Amino acid sequence: MKRWEIQNKFKVQSSKFKVEELITLLLENRKIKTEKEIDSFLHPKLEEVTISLVGFDKKQLHKTLTRIEKAISQKEQIIVFGDYDVDGITGTAVLWETLHGCSANVMPYIPNRVEEGYGLSSKGISNIKSQMPNVKLIITVDNGIVANEAVDFANQEGIDVIVTDHHVPSETLPKAFAIVHTTMLCGAGVAWLLSQQIKDQIAKIKYNFEDDQQLELVALATIADLVPLTGANRTLVTFGLKKLRRTRRLGIVELLKEAACDQSTLGVYEVGHIIAPRLNAAGRIENAMDSLRLLCTKDAARAQVLASKLGVTNRSRQMMTIEAALHAIGRIKNQESRIKKLLFVAHESYQEGVIGLVAGKLVEEYYRPAIVLSVGDKYAKGSARSVSGFNMIDFLREHITHFVNVGGHPMAAGFTVETKNLPMLQKILEDFAEGMLDDVLLTRKIKIDCELRFSEITKSTYLSLQRLAPFGMGNPEPVFMTSKVTVDDSRIIGRDGKHLKLRLSQGDKHFEAIAFGMSEFAAKIKDEKIVDVAYTIDNNVWNGTEKLQLKIKDIKVE
Repeated sequence: MKRWEIQNKFKVQSSKFKVEELITLLLENRKIKTEKEIDSFLHPKLEEVTISLVGFDKKQLHKTLTRIEKAISQKEQIIVFGDYDVDGITGTAVLWETLHGCSANVMPYIPNRVEEGYGLSSKGISNIKSQMPNVKLIITVDNGIVANEAVDFANQEGIDVIVTDHHVPSETLPKAFAIVHTTMLCGAGVAWLLSQQIKDQIAKIKYNFEDDQQLELVALATIADLVPLTGANRTLVTFGLKKLRRTRRLGIVELLKEAACDQSTLGVYEVGHIIAPRLNAAGRIENAMDSLRLLCTKDAARAQVLASKLGVTNRSRQMMTIEAALHAIGRIKNQESRIKKLLFVAHESYQEGVIGLVAGKLVEEYYRPAIVLSVGDKYAKGSARSVSGFNMIDFLREHITHFVNVGGHPMAAGFTVETKNLPMLQKILEDFAEGMLDDVLLTRKIKIDCELRFSEITKSTYLSLQRLAPFGMGNPEPVFMTSKVTVDDSRIIGRDGKHLKLRLSQGDKHFEAIAFGMSEFAAKIKDEKIVDVAYTIDNNVWNGTEKLQLKIKDIKVE
């Protein structure tokens, strides 16, 4: 059961239909109303993505640039300390390439998920010092804003730390040399803007969009990290996708080949569901340095080998995720009590690198916030995923005394807890969630922009809608509803019989429609021919032929 939330009660009538009015309505639904906001949204300009726009602290930025310039001039050993997901890997590549191009003595470092954990840590710093005893400066990327203890340790070791991050800070900031922070961008976006400042202020290189080979990396990260595609992020993805579609960066080209992905039509979906999982896979179950090497290599043969390796690793990751998800779902189904409002599953067999994906699968299956833990002898690592309207990081921080560490976003968070405290933590979180989560929050919602009639759906309408792209988090693809539609034909399709192919009509206008994962509706509409449908409009290309089709989000049978 899904709740339809119609954002605009206005019904588009054929006799008065104007596409421009529909575009205005869709923009209003996205809280874009003023002339300036509309112009900025429909005609994004890269030069408008500035440090002022995203809220960088200019004093902290000045300290950062001064310290980096000193490190470069004195040939100090610099470490760019990233994270093992796409955002961290790409951001590390951006900053490392920039500093390397300024003749800095710089090395990238990605921590091992299992051995060192997330973000800057005392163990990670010790490992760096064992390899590079003379390190004087660490610059974090996509982490560090909650690494208070690690920064203190670095300070004791005579190492300055510059934190660049986008995560939600805790009440007390780390005592870093400088902090470059905003929650408006992803981690790679922060690194990219800092890189522009390094090139401008230190290297004295005037920015040139056509020469920028790093914007494509920022687009990868922004999409993969699920930050809202509005404002500066929308601009970076708009221009970054254009760069991706014609990039000559060997690693990306080979990865696209391995994934059988058409580079010329690369979009948000392909990045999020095909490319990002491959780049993430190494950090989940092996070492993310392979993904970083792939992005930075200038050796064609090496790029091919690394892309192939990531493909194999990703397939292993998929199997691990499926096995762990089935196990977790089985445990929830076998509970003696009712299914709780917060799902909490812990097991020693769960691989730490896939628990976030398993938590996501549980949210998909049950539409409840989910916490999944990989249990070790002394510590358990947890990953949490939420539902719309329930701020997971705030929820966990309400109980911060029970964690070794915790960090993340409203929709996704991670933490470490002592294994002996797991039963107590489970009870505390489950009980607390019972009072916070109601049936409204735990009901799947479909936000519908407005009601359309089939007669208004034309190729011209579809092309006008594409002016709102790229679609993603914060800027969803427009969803419409049409009532009293006739089901002329329906059949179950797909190897696993999970999808539904439909032929729908209203008046003399008909469309083919596809309903992914909705084969259960086949029986419901067998005898009932009149239904209401919620859908997006798609341009289906098959064997060189283009035809509009509807992608069904939900069906209401009276």
